[in-house]
Amino acid sequence: MSRTIATNTEVDLDGLLAFVRPRHRALLITRRADGSVQASPLTCGVDDAGRLVMSTYPERAKTRNARRDSAVSVVVLSDDWNGPWVQVDGDAEVIDTPDSVEPLVEYFRNISGEHPDWDEYRAAMLQQGKSLIRVTPRRWGPVATGGFPARLAE
Repeated sequence: MSRTIATNTEVDLDGLLAFVRPRHRALLITRRADGSVQASPLTCGVDDAGRLVMSTYPERAKTRNARRDSAVSVVVLSDDWNGPWVQVDGDAEVIDTPDSVEPLVEYFRNISGEHPDWDEYRAAMLQQGKSLIRVTPRRWGPVATGGFPARLAE
């Protein structure tokens, strides 16, 4: 039986965003006040300006951490556990209601398409006090897949 060989594919920013757009499973890596790492699984998307975006609440640890220290990482995963993934390092910006409502509309639209009632959606975002985290990519690793080193190929 042949072994799957690990891959690392370097991509430019356009290639990175093309990879991330259809993938919505991610881990947001932030730093706690004591400097230790905190990881949060979440749904992410890409906004029209090429930033990674995620919906959250202002009282969540990831939101507090990103607000305090904007240097974050996002690990974007494929739906298939063995599928390709990439780590994106960047600068986070937290946007709270009411300013977050229109960016949340864009977030929803870019991930799920049109909502049946945008007025209802906007009202729900205000009522829930939703926040949005935007991450501007500054550095990213190669798009990678797991597997064996090439030297162990059969």
